[in-house]
This record gives sequence, C-alpha cells and structure tokens, in this order.
Amino acid sequence: MKRLLKPVYYIPAIIIVAILLIWSMGDNVASENVMITAPVERGSFISKVISTGQLQAENATSIEVPSALSGRRLGIYEIQVTDIVEEGTVVDSGDVVAVLDHSSVDELMTEAQDELEKAMEAYQDARIDTNINLSNLRDGLLDARVTVEEKKLIVEQSVYESPAVQRQARLDHERAKRSLEQALRNYELKKLQAAYEVGRAWEEVRKSRERIQEIEALFDALEVKAPKPGMVIYSYDRFGNKIQAGSTVSRWAPIIAELPDLSSMISKTFINEIDISKIKAGQRAKIGIDAFPEKSFDGKVVSVANIGQVLPEGDAKVFEVIIKLNSTDPDLRPAMTTSNEIITDSLADVLYVPLDAVFSSDTAKFVYKRKGRNWVKQIARFGIENANYVVVQEGLEEGMEVALTEPVNADELPFEGYDIYKALRDEALEKEKEEKEARDEARKPGDSEEAPPWQRQGGERLEEGRRPR
Repeated sequence: MKRLLKPVYYIPAIIIVAILLIWSMGDNVASENVMITAPVERGSFISKVISTGQLQAENATSIEVPSALSGRRLGIYEIQVTDIVEEGTVVDSGDVVAVLDHSSVDELMTEAQDELEKAMEAYQDARIDTNINLSNLRDGLLDARVTVEEKKLIVEQSVYESPAVQRQARLDHERAKRSLEQALRNYELKKLQAAYEVGRAWEEVRKSRERIQEIEALFDALEVKAPKPGMVIYSYDRFGNKIQAGSTVSRWAPIIAELPDLSSMISKTFINEIDISKIKAGQRAKIGIDAFPEKSFDGKVVSVANIGQVLPEGDAKVFEVIIKLNSTDPDLRPAMTTSNEIITDSLADVLYVPLDAVFSSDTAKFVYKRKGRNWVKQIARFGIENANYVVVQEGLEEGMEVALTEPVNADELPFEGYDIYKALRDEALEKEKEEKEARDEARKPGDSEEAPPWQRQGGERLEEGRRPR
C-alpha cells in the first residue's frame, strides 16, 4: 500500500491553486462582489413620520385639593399627600381617593386657638381700660359742674360789691362754663373712641372664632373624595413627577388625580424640528400599543404645537402633536406607551429607490445606474421620501439597477441627465427671483436703498456717470 504524502508536500500545491483561482476571478471579485444593488421599483408610496408617545384620555375629571383648603385666611399654601389609592383603582362617586396631612391642620388649629385667647385678652383689657377712663372722665365732669355752680353763687353774691369785683365774678363763671362744655365734648369723644376700641377688639375675637370654625371644617376636607365614578390616574406635580404618597400639592397645582373618560383616547407625542414641517392637522395615523403588540388603531392628527420645547434630560427641540384614536378598547389605559405612524403623504403609482442609492455632489443629486457592464452617474429629480425610500420623478425607469455603494472607480464615471440638472437649476433660480420680488413688494415705501453721497446733490439723485470729483 502506498504511503500518504506528508502535509509539508501538498500545502504548496494548495497555495498555487488558490492564487490561480483569484487571478482568474479577479475582475469579478473587484467589481461585482463589493457592489450592492437594488432595482428601481414602481408602486404605492407612503411617507411616514414615526414617533413614540403616551396614551391619554381626551377628557378627564380632575380630583383637586378641596376648596376649603384654598382660603387665603388659612395660610395653607402647600400640603402633603399622606395616602392615596393605587393608580388604576376603579372608584365610585364619594369614595375616598386621597388623604392629606392632618399635622398641617393641627398646627393651624393650635395657632388659631392661641390667637383667639390673645384676642379675648385684648378685648377684656379694652373693656377694663374703657371703664376706667370713662369713670375718670365722669368724675371730672362732676367736678366741672360743681365749679360752675360755685362760680354762679359768687356772681349772685357780688351784687353788693364793686363793679370790678362783679365783672371778675362773671368772668370766672363764664370760664367755668366753658371748661364744663369742653369736658362734655371730650367725654363724648372718649366714649366714641372707647366704643371703637372695644368693637375692634371684639372683631378680632369674632374673626378668630370664625377661623377656628373654618379649620374644624378642614378635618373633613382632608379626605379627598371622587366627584364621580371612574378609574383613578395620578396627576403630575409642578416638577413633572407623578403624585404619590409623600408628594406636595398646592393651590397653584391643586390636581391630585384624574378620572379619565376612556371612551375617547388620544396619543400625545413629540416630533423633532426636522420632521415637524411635514405634520399637519387632519393627517391619518396608525397607533400601536406596546403593551398589546397585536392591537393597532387608526387615528387622526388633531393638533400640532406652534412653539417647540426641550424635554427634560433632552437637548433637541421637539413639538407636541396630539393624535386622536378613531376607536377605543377596554384594555387601553392612560400612560400606556404608543408607537405612532403619521402618514404625511400617499402616492398611488410612482417610481422609487432606496435612500442609500442617492448620492450628491456640490450641485446635484444622482444615482449610480448600471449601463451595460459599466456604471454611470445618473442625475435625477427626486420627490418625497420616507424612512427607507425616495420617490423618483424623472431620470430613471422601472427595473433599472442602481448601486447602494459607490463603485471603486466612482471619480472616473461620467454624468448623464444634464437636461434634468439644467431644469432643476433654472427652477431654483426662478424660485429665488420670485422670492426676491415678493420681498421687494413687501418692503415699505420708505425702506428703499438710499443713493450713495456722490449720487445726491441738493437732496436730489444725480444721473449715473456724474459722480463728482
């Protein structure tokens, strides 16, 4: 039996055979195997904008902080939610949805009782001071009346005295009467003042008592109840966080939860500023639900925001878009994640190629079209596009083969379709001219450019060629 050859003898033979195969297939390997191609196709073309959104109820009843807690005199600007039912709980009208912090109201009650006690003390002090002051004034009035009587007796007894003594007695009597009249006026004013001070002190007592009554009513309001039957969905605080036990609500952001109307649902999504120009109210959409991949719903764009915003933890500017679902389903719940396909354009019978087949130079867009065994750069007119394809309006025909990668000798390939390039250039120039004319027409009469100084003389323009030296 023949002995087998050792590996060292047949390895060179294998290498030689491989070199011969590569040499014989060299052209095809270099030109064909590295080229990825696709045909020009004809058919229906749909342009879509795809985004992620969140399911919401179009209408909802808000469950808010009770109005009793919003009184300005109470001074409760914020209050904590100590307990709240689990989100998704179905409640009936009057069921307790959340419980607010009792300690805040307890503190208010303590403060109000202290204020009432102080007000009562101030009221009693005002009454005592009034009694003392008015008693002193009455004593003064009595003394003044006695003085008037004494001066009157002196006048009567002075009839046997000299005229000077009589005159002095009459003057003293008149002076005493004036002092009595002044004391009477002062007493009346003091009575009015005392009544005002006592009344004001009593008003503070009354207000303090009313405040205590309001605070007592708050203990019932701390149990927030559902205004109607429905499913509880948590709301958001002013920082964008969901309300939960421990969250703080205020009179400026009073909504604790909502009872959504599940018979009418919307998908709230955000579109980037690159695609927002394609979105218009009334466009059709297809809405998928991540929780139920087998379900999808038809919808319609109902609103597009005019002003963009930057979402938290994001840098790009986006615009809010609301899509209304044409139908609903018992399984749908607010806050479910949605995948939205908004149909921006729909064409029935057009040519299209993959976006990867479109290349561009400084002045034109083109494709690499197979022409026989070679490739050429075919300038084409393109239309709308979607995520994968672009419509071809002119320059290609159905079934033509285009490259998705550049040929090795791309720089050496000739261009075809100069007539299309010229038409596109002329259209661009015409559009630019029309826009300039529109700007000129919109310019106000006094906005025209002023002539240079050498073309003006005495307030009038000089003719061309008469620039002074």
